[in-house]
Amino acid sequence: MSTTDRRDFLKTGAVAGAAAAAVSLIPTAVHAAGNDVIKVGLIGCGGRGSGAIHDSLEADKSTQLFAVADFFEDRAKGAVSNLQKKQADRVNVGERVFHGLNGYKQLLESGVDLVILATPPGFRPVHLEAAVKANKHIFCEKPVAVDGPGIKKCLELVEESKKNGKAVVAGTQRRHQAGYIETIKQIKDGAIGDIVSARCAWNNNGIWFNARNGSEADVAYQIRNWYHYLWLCGDHIVEQHVHNLDVINWVMGAHPVKAVALGGRGFGRKSGAPEEVGNIWDHFAVEFEYPNGVPLYSYCAHVPGIVSDVSETVYGSKGRSHVNRYSIGKKRVFEGTEINPYVQEHIDLIQSIKAGKPLNELQSVTESTMTAILGRTAAYSGQVVTWDQMLKSTNSTMPDGLTEQTALKVPPVPVPGKYKV
Repeated sequence: MSTTDRRDFLKTGAVAGAAAAAVSLIPTAVHAAGNDVIKVGLIGCGGRGSGAIHDSLEADKSTQLFAVADFFEDRAKGAVSNLQKKQADRVNVGERVFHGLNGYKQLLESGVDLVILATPPGFRPVHLEAAVKANKHIFCEKPVAVDGPGIKKCLELVEESKKNGKAVVAGTQRRHQAGYIETIKQIKDGAIGDIVSARCAWNNNGIWFNARNGSEADVAYQIRNWYHYLWLCGDHIVEQHVHNLDVINWVMGAHPVKAVALGGRGFGRKSGAPEEVGNIWDHFAVEFEYPNGVPLYSYCAHVPGIVSDVSETVYGSKGRSHVNRYSIGKKRVFEGTEINPYVQEHIDLIQSIKAGKPLNELQSVTESTMTAILGRTAAYSGQVVTWDQMLKSTNSTMPDGLTEQTALKVPPVPVPGKYKV
């Protein structure tokens, strides 16, 4: 591929980042203008959801917490109580506190304008579909799915969400971060020449675990420990490493076409029945290939005591960029000030709504989620797996007939050579 062709190819992926950057350039006064209240509903009141609603309220003076929903009633009430202590004048929830597996349905009927989807990601496709069909603006945490059927659902929702004229902004906050935007712009403009390879990682320590509360039902217990279960989190590569994979997809202007991988479980993980200790892995090493033949070497791990590495690096024919450091070669290319990116993504979302130009990031976050699922499936199976194979996958991780009292039989930890794509 020629230099010109390759640069044109890379520029095709600039749309999402450029759109966010353009919205960010709207004067700050715009997002505080007017008297219209944006009624926000929070679906998922754990740590990420509580953080997201705080960020939404900080982002724009017109936002107001109007309703909450969580599987656990105490958590839903706790989120409201905690926010009232900090920003009582921005909380107008009243009796609109919903819980249980179907609480999200009641919230969507409560009169909210904008919903934040922050439950464990296994529920994301169902909640996303309901929010799109309810014609709501959406802030959707990543990842948007944990399996092939979930991805297909999200892809179907892309056009529908655009047609209804509502915003869908994803929790891939790096796309709203000024330093990332500038660094990737320079890469696309040829600062490091033709891209020849890339590397990204999310390696960190172990994760929390909550003991079962007496005779707590399986569903409640597993949701409290959602990070340990494939059906709820999609494994570490999908839940967290998706951030780094999203950056590389953004740089490349495309998604991978295939992957081969290795990984496993065993470093510091609890032993026991999958129902009690989960069934995810703790380390992955994946080689992805993009349409132009460029490889991406991807690493992620949750292992106690290992060196931390959360990064994205792109290698070109003329040099190297440590994207997360905002550097091209030895030069840092962004020295400006940045708003907290977790707040900036909400600023961009709300400004786009007020400007009548709603951002829609569902395509990009779905492709990045699919990239992570592709890598996970290649590792679990021990096979070379293609993007097209994954699009045809009917392998659903969601338990059948799920109720709040369902006794859940959890599949064993995946074994390469035995796991079926």
